[in-house]
Amino acid sequence: MHRSAWLTGLLLVVVTAVPCSAQEGGTSAPAESMPRDIEIPTAPVEIDGAVLFRVRGVTTYPAEKRAAAIAERIRTLARDREFAAGMLRVEESEFGPAVVGGTVRVMMVDEADARLESVRAEVLAAMIRTRVGEAIDAYRAARTRDALVASAWRALVATVVLMLLLGTVLWGARRLDASLKLRFQERVRSLSIQSFEIVRAERVWGIAHGILSGARALVLVALIAWYVRYVLVLLPWTRGFGNRVADFVLDPLVTMGRGLVATIPDLIFLAILVLVARYVLRLLRVFFDAVGRGEVELAQFDREWAAPTYRLLRLLVIVFALVVGYPYIPGSESGAFKGLSLFLGVVFSLGSSSAVANIIAGYTLTYRRAFRMGDRVRIGEVFGDVTVMRLQATHVRTLKNEEVIVPNSTILNNEVTNYTTLAHTEGLILHTTVGIGYGTPWRQVEAMLLLAAERTDGLLRDPKPFVLQKSLGDFAVTYELNAYCNDPRAMARLYTELHRQILDVFNEYGVQIMTPAYEGDPEQPKIVPSSQWSLPPAPPSAASGAAPR
Repeated sequence: MHRSAWLTGLLLVVVTAVPCSAQEGGTSAPAESMPRDIEIPTAPVEIDGAVLFRVRGVTTYPAEKRAAAIAERIRTLARDREFAAGMLRVEESEFGPAVVGGTVRVMMVDEADARLESVRAEVLAAMIRTRVGEAIDAYRAARTRDALVASAWRALVATVVLMLLLGTVLWGARRLDASLKLRFQERVRSLSIQSFEIVRAERVWGIAHGILSGARALVLVALIAWYVRYVLVLLPWTRGFGNRVADFVLDPLVTMGRGLVATIPDLIFLAILVLVARYVLRLLRVFFDAVGRGEVELAQFDREWAAPTYRLLRLLVIVFALVVGYPYIPGSESGAFKGLSLFLGVVFSLGSSSAVANIIAGYTLTYRRAFRMGDRVRIGEVFGDVTVMRLQATHVRTLKNEEVIVPNSTILNNEVTNYTTLAHTEGLILHTTVGIGYGTPWRQVEAMLLLAAERTDGLLRDPKPFVLQKSLGDFAVTYELNAYCNDPRAMARLYTELHRQILDVFNEYGVQIMTPAYEGDPEQPKIVPSSQWSLPPAPPSAASGAAPR
């Protein structure tokens, strides 16, 4: 009788005998086995990649080490040409039955091994003897000259087939790629609604080309993996590794597939959360766009606040969605994910302190209404017009057409002078000072200053200009001329024109503008007569007895 058939009959006898022995109260019955919910570590005994059986170990002799020792004894017997597989026998010892081949004890079968398989030790030893005999015969048959030559021919045929298949796949992929490209160039046109372009033909072709390239790569990888596994399985020395090639490729895919299936409920929750968050953001965007256009009015809420308020609420919605969805992110409970999150948090907190300070300062400045776009301001030493307001910094264009980028935290920590806020409603006061000696009546000085303001184009007539006597100095009286204007952008031009008119008026009436300190009055007053007002290279048109109005 063939050994496999004999083994099958023996298993049937064991299955029917085990319940009877249990009823008879035998001490070796598996009823005394360990609880089945306890996982017992085992290791496979492999010969040329084929698993014969599994064995357990103990703390001092692990299962892996025991299995390797048993496999090495089997190979030793198989390499001994004088030993026949039929010479294997089962011997009884003080520790239990043992499988012995000649003088080599292949394996000792104890009660723990028998309980692991739920059979008696004698039955398990007999089955192991049969399995070892088959492994010895297969070991020798795989290393015969005829078997090796046949394996070499099969490997050569597989190599030729692989080359043909690879060439066919590459040729077919190129032909298909060229055919699809020609069809796209002839038929695909850009899809558009009026002037708004939705899909470009190049993008459609790029997607199709990417799908084709991915499919070609998968086919090539599958062919090469099949070839490698087939060739390795042909040789007995590499058969074990060849049997695991498929596992190397499929196990990660199976693991990822199982993980994906397990996370489907969490992914559905995240998808719904994203859709809800996007819908809320769209509603906020539509609402605040309407506020910014003035279609919706809110009490004590400036239209300029609409855009920054939307950005702030958008950030809060996104942060809230992240907080809610974080526990449902696949892998969020793993140590690696937590470590990466902690690392990114530390890096962000260390590297973005100034950025966060500028963002907070930007929102503070927005709601404080310190200035708006286009306002003329002075921030520290920077004087100019506000051109861009961002969360991080504010752009100011100076009078020299220079763009200065000022961090918002710097603005928050400095005084800001806004020349535009009240200019269009109450007027901006331009002021300048002159020092006039005590010998000139103050009424005359004030009249001349007011006359100069009246002659200056661009200054407001209402409210009227006025003069202040700032101080009575040691050698002169300091007068301050104040005049209103409603255009802060014309400050430089108005100051220049006002100073010109003051010089002309004082020269016209022969009054000397003095400095705060001098040693004595000159014999001749330091004035310019009207006949010399237009000396070269000044244009002759300016030569007149009175200042131009």
